[in-house]
Amino acid sequence: MTEKILQTKKNGMVVLLLVLVGYVVAIAAAAAAGMAGVPGLEGVPGMVGNVVLGVAVVYMALAWILLCGLKVLKPQEALVLTLFGNYIGTLKGEGFYWVNPFCTAVNPAAGTRLSQSGDVQNGDATGLAAVLGKEAANQAAAAANSGKKISLKRMTLNNARQKINDCLGNPVEIGIAVIWQVKDTAKAVFNVDNYKEYLSLQCDSALRNVVRIYPYDVAPGIDTTGDGKPDDGSLRGSSEVVAERIRAEIQEKVEEAGLEVLEARITYLAYAPEIAAVMLQRQQASAIIDARKMIVDGAVGMVEMALERLSENNVVELDDERKAAMVSNLLVVLCGNHDAQPVVNSGSLY
Repeated sequence: MTEKILQTKKNGMVVLLLVLVGYVVAIAAAAAAGMAGVPGLEGVPGMVGNVVLGVAVVYMALAWILLCGLKVLKPQEALVLTLFGNYIGTLKGEGFYWVNPFCTAVNPAAGTRLSQSGDVQNGDATGLAAVLGKEAANQAAAAANSGKKISLKRMTLNNARQKINDCLGNPVEIGIAVIWQVKDTAKAVFNVDNYKEYLSLQCDSALRNVVRIYPYDVAPGIDTTGDGKPDDGSLRGSSEVVAERIRAEIQEKVEEAGLEVLEARITYLAYAPEIAAVMLQRQQASAIIDARKMIVDGAVGMVEMALERLSENNVVELDDERKAAMVSNLLVVLCGNHDAQPVVNSGSLY
């Protein structure tokens, strides 16, 4: 199904005024015909009066049908119109239109409410949802949105957080926000049953497929790019790359639904609660080891520098045993967690 744009003129106001003027004329003609005959037509004033009255009554009874063809569109709105089941085109562009009154607007997602910007309810609808529940609120929203208009604006879908195992099997909680818009109204209406629910489902599926490729943090021997070589990709360190892969996979799935995914962003990322404490201890241990390595490297460098300076300035002559004792003392002082307690030796070293 391909979208067809209706090049309908914005003649809604003209039709409205003509129908209203017709009602005024019909009422005046019916009143005049009911009160007296038509002058100048001798012998048939009663019959002509009845004809005029009948036409006026028929017009007043049926002219309202023309008003059903009046359509008002605001900026970034569209109407998908069908006539007796056949798709005749899409009405786009703000204005006051008149179309065939027997045309029907179609939007199967009109009553669907997701956690997205285009579906924010007012205070009354929110209160109704709290009292009647989600299903009743959706039905009430569908009744309020009987115009079946399709929004062409950019909307943000905040999908619920999901618990997914990363490539190492660690459970991770992750949430995404997807910015999207309708590009082809015909595909959105006719190719899928409900394009909003379809998009939400594809977001969940794409998120799971991509997250399973990456570890939460950088891990050795993991190939996330598919080139057969280990790399440094991770959910925490490569969030922009991960988000772009999620966006590309969602776009591939919703292309036939006439939707365009403009951007995807990770809004929440954390280990699942059942392993969060253990992973925190693991990170702390790794940080302690890294800090110790840095302290030892620095201490060894300082000891080497001290020995070189003592030898260059001929401060003291040290044999191998004395150097070993000095190195041991300096390393204890520099690498210890607590301040060293000095011991004063006033006699010989031996």
